[in-house]
Amino acid sequence: MRRTRLLWLYVYIGLSTALSAGAQERIVRQINEVGKFDNWCVREIKESAVIGGNTKYLYEFYGNPTDTLRTGKQPFKAPEGYLWRTNNVLAVVMGVVKTNNTVYPEKRGDGYCARIETHVEEVKALGIVNMDVVCQGTLIVGELPEPITTTKDPMTKVEYAIPFISSPKCLRLDYKADVGHETIRGTGFSKLKAMGVPDYAEITMILQKRWEDEDGNVHALRVGTGIERITKDIPQWVNGHEVDIYYGDMTAEPSYKEYMGLKNDPETAYCTKNSKGQDVMVIEEGWAPAGTQPTHLVLHFISSCGQAFYGGVGNVLWVDNVEIVM
Repeated sequence: MRRTRLLWLYVYIGLSTALSAGAQERIVRQINEVGKFDNWCVREIKESAVIGGNTKYLYEFYGNPTDTLRTGKQPFKAPEGYLWRTNNVLAVVMGVVKTNNTVYPEKRGDGYCARIETHVEEVKALGIVNMDVVCQGTLIVGELPEPITTTKDPMTKVEYAIPFISSPKCLRLDYKADVGHETIRGTGFSKLKAMGVPDYAEITMILQKRWEDEDGNVHALRVGTGIERITKDIPQWVNGHEVDIYYGDMTAEPSYKEYMGLKNDPETAYCTKNSKGQDVMVIEEGWAPAGTQPTHLVLHFISSCGQAFYGGVGNVLWVDNVEIVM
């Protein structure tokens, strides 16, 4: 029984290593193609009358430019092969329909880019609810299942990874930024509070080798690290910027910063579903030796680099022409 269980765990967490070379190439091609951000769709959703009944719009970047309108409050379902996701989400809490949109299309030349921003979302109904929530703009390769039904344990709501077995050279993109706004705490359970420190945007691409133990805990070694924190305003587009990927233990490197370290803080660590379907934290156990083949890719862009419900209100990160360079 023990051997059978161990074999199942190996198969479960090792499925990504079974990717064929052709499948891996298709993943990279799909990420790079959608990363041009020229095609967008919009969902038109009417929020519950008890909170105002306003019509809101949630954006995603896929589809044809001439066929971009979807209506209704149905949960988002990604088309086959669509790997990108925003945190533009539909929430249904105790029957109340609410939306949040922090990633927008913005015209750039003959096409579009993605504008990622941090703002305060108000939820107000006289005598019933009065909440102010700080929402960080997030753009990921992964999943965010809908509808959101609670604000508890926000990191468990997002799957920040996809199976991936290659070793890219770098992440290339165009970007600009408006950052450094004061961090505001807005959890919805108390008044907004200024924290007295600036907040910044961040670009992250890391590679992990993951496995699951007999108790359902998911562990990882950090294979590759490409993290860049944007700590100053970049008012003009920087085109073709490259975020290099460092393989192995980078703690002794001159470029190493504390925020590039292993993620084991429950407030900021990545989560996943184990073989039992449970939401669990991915425990980064250490740095993988150079040459280790990864099993998963984490790729995301955020307008605020702190924990959930904290952020520099007014921070904006624009990105375009995102591509993984092999």
